[in-house]
Amino acid sequence: MLVNASEMLKKAKAGHYAVGQFNINNLEWTKAVLNAAEEMKSPVILGVSEGAGKYMTGFKTVAAMVEAMMGELGTTVPVALHLDHGTYEGSYKCIEAGFSSIMFDGSKYPIEENVAKTKELIEVCNKKGISLEAEVGSIGGEEDGVIGQGECADPNECKQIADLGVTMLAAGIGNIHGKYPANWAGLSFETLDAIQKLTGKLPLVLHGGTGIPDDMIKKAIDLGVAKINVNTECQLSFAEATRKYIEAGKDLEGKGYDPRKLLKPGADAIIETVKEKMELFGSVGKAE
Repeated sequence: MLVNASEMLKKAKAGHYAVGQFNINNLEWTKAVLNAAEEMKSPVILGVSEGAGKYMTGFKTVAAMVEAMMGELGTTVPVALHLDHGTYEGSYKCIEAGFSSIMFDGSKYPIEENVAKTKELIEVCNKKGISLEAEVGSIGGEEDGVIGQGECADPNECKQIADLGVTMLAAGIGNIHGKYPANWAGLSFETLDAIQKLTGKLPLVLHGGTGIPDDMIKKAIDLGVAKINVNTECQLSFAEATRKYIEAGKDLEGKGYDPRKLLKPGADAIIETVKEKMELFGSVGKAE
């Protein structure tokens, strides 16, 4: 039932909208994102970082849960299960576990090594019908212990990786993971435009979608971004709704302490956040 991200991203790039990747952390998260996607009739990418995969007891557990849940929910929209910021070893583990899409983040390696490892993984993924995302230029902020300053990628290096035959390319354009600091300089549209000119029809990926102003998101989509990653914003929505529930003393009323009741406001908040993002990205109604 899972699909790779290739077709949905080609359509998004051609149609000038973006598909959201929403990172999942547990059963509630997964259910919330799938329900939102179905309601909005939007394709969706479920992102799993290596840290989240470990937390959920391994990639095989995650793949089995997602596939079973889609079956039980009767999910009809296209869903890709995607490794987020994967290591070389992690990429192989996810391929084996049944993920339909992989991000190999070779940005920490010299460009020659990034090219060699990406090329090898493309061959493996192509044989299995798995889509592959590569990265050039570190994305700022912290992602599973990897800290970047929000550098801008070299457009020529982007072309080098794009020419290998990747499905999508994540390029640093001043974006960061997590909350954006007050002194953030904004996205470098000049870099994005230069990358787009050299990579042509290749779908580009914007990491660190939380906190980027709406007008910048829309401009990035106009310049070839077809996939936008959201994680922190869902976490903040979940935390805020859960805090309100407890501060209002709801957990002390009746069986309000039951985890199914305790986690519901947070899960509902994730659904609303995901729906808002799908509206902003323009993917609503694009599932076929």
